[in-house]
Amino acid sequence: MAANHMSASTSFKSYFSPRNLKRDFPASIVVFLVALPLCLGIALASGAPLFSGLLTGILGGIITASFSGSQLSVSGPAAGLTVIVLGAITKLGAYETFILAVLLAGALQLVLGFLRAGTIANYFPSSVIEGMLAAIGIILILKQIPHAVGYDAEFEGSEAFQTGDHNTFSALTNALSAISYGAVIISVLSLIILIYWPKIKKLSSVPAPLIVVVLGIVFNKIFQGTSLQIKDEHLVGIPVVNSFDEFTGLFITPDFSQIVNPEVWTVAVTIAIVASLESLLSLEAVDKIDPLKRVSPTNRELVAQGIGNMASGFLGGLPMTAVIVRSSANVNAGGKTKISAILHGMWLALSLLLIPGLINSIPLSCLAAILLVTGYKLAKIALFKKMYKEGWAQFIPFIVTVVAVVFTDLLKGVGIGMVVGVFYILRNNLRNPYFYTIGRNGDKKVITIKLSEEVSFLNKAAISFTLNHLPNESDVVIDGSNSRYIDPDVLEIIHNFKHNAYSKGIIVQLKDIKHRYDVPQLKDLIYTPDKDKDPLSVSETRKESVPHNN
Repeated sequence: MAANHMSASTSFKSYFSPRNLKRDFPASIVVFLVALPLCLGIALASGAPLFSGLLTGILGGIITASFSGSQLSVSGPAAGLTVIVLGAITKLGAYETFILAVLLAGALQLVLGFLRAGTIANYFPSSVIEGMLAAIGIILILKQIPHAVGYDAEFEGSEAFQTGDHNTFSALTNALSAISYGAVIISVLSLIILIYWPKIKKLSSVPAPLIVVVLGIVFNKIFQGTSLQIKDEHLVGIPVVNSFDEFTGLFITPDFSQIVNPEVWTVAVTIAIVASLESLLSLEAVDKIDPLKRVSPTNRELVAQGIGNMASGFLGGLPMTAVIVRSSANVNAGGKTKISAILHGMWLALSLLLIPGLINSIPLSCLAAILLVTGYKLAKIALFKKMYKEGWAQFIPFIVTVVAVVFTDLLKGVGIGMVVGVFYILRNNLRNPYFYTIGRNGDKKVITIKLSEEVSFLNKAAISFTLNHLPNESDVVIDGSNSRYIDPDVLEIIHNFKHNAYSKGIIVQLKDIKHRYDVPQLKDLIYTPDKDKDPLSVSETRKESVPHNN
């Protein structure tokens, strides 16, 4: 017990070690600057109060990150939920009723976490996750170019290809006819700083995005009263509170009298499922770009998201998920532990309470520059080259996911990519159930078919085809000595073939093939110190427990 306590204590202290804080503190400022306009833009697009977006970002940073097992994931309001949220608020008729659904969705996520539903994340193909990351990078670039030139028709954080009567490409063409030269100057200077500032060793300790924001505020002041003036709609716009009473008045509580309303439960289930899927996808994506290649516990993430959504619903916030844009900004800014996500939530709260006027003088064009660089890092040409070199089975699901996400939205695009990815997985499995060698015993051919370690139902057709096309009057050895598991349907085909082979003059010998194979329980595959005392592995124990076919 003492050892366990010591380990936990050391781990907690490591969050506040100077070595980690040196990376997490500046990263938290970058994530705060990226999250601020996204929280506001998503709230605006959802038809919810602007404060609800900030509140969700605050709670996602402070509460969800604290309970999460991920060190780099950042949670907050998600663009992928805006259509669901807008429709739900309209359908339920009152915002107080909607946030009750958010609270219930959080409770459902808690249940999903305790039921270990997060295991589904283990079945997302790697090529699809890589494609999703590249697509998010491309979307960031396409969506932020209009903001960089001072055209803010779409809300910050939009990820959907079609928004109302406009799409991503029409927004680009419209932006060219509505350029604000003041915004262009700020965004171009911001990009130069973001690219070259980190290369100057003496200056790199100060985060380049912070310099960019300071530059944006200064140029906004300089441009006032000139032809380059930045209009109010091109600036950040957070609610301004003048007293603590005004601040507390921004909170909204759920209408619990609607808990028996079936429409509330329908919305809650929808949000719980969609938010959980988005969070798990984001978690897998962040683990991929984590320089330390840490693996985040998926079931714990669902619990953390559930707690965060319950808190958000209770206080009047929007549904939250783990979000890729903010998380990738955290990784790119050098974040090491969850402290960067927690601090970003605190900065959001303090900016609302202490410096709303200063925050409202930040041009969106300088924040767009930060997101443009983030998008480029996610969708580098090198990633496309790497996936191409890994073969068509990896590249095609990757590129299909990229195109599908860019031209639809995150969940639909990933769904399409999953279908293609699973097709290639099944195709490869069908081709890899065994290998065989051909020898001779006098004048007769001796064909040895050595089965693979795992022979599943998916291999049934390939094995059946091979057995039915073996030459007559040959000796056949079917060797299962390497197989840990053979599907019952495949076993039936093998035994039926042996039974009928004499009619073709084929002599069949079965080597180390059992009548039945048992799949171990997941709990039996988890290492415990007790297993050190047992000289037999799980698979060896299983082989001894089932008699061989003689």
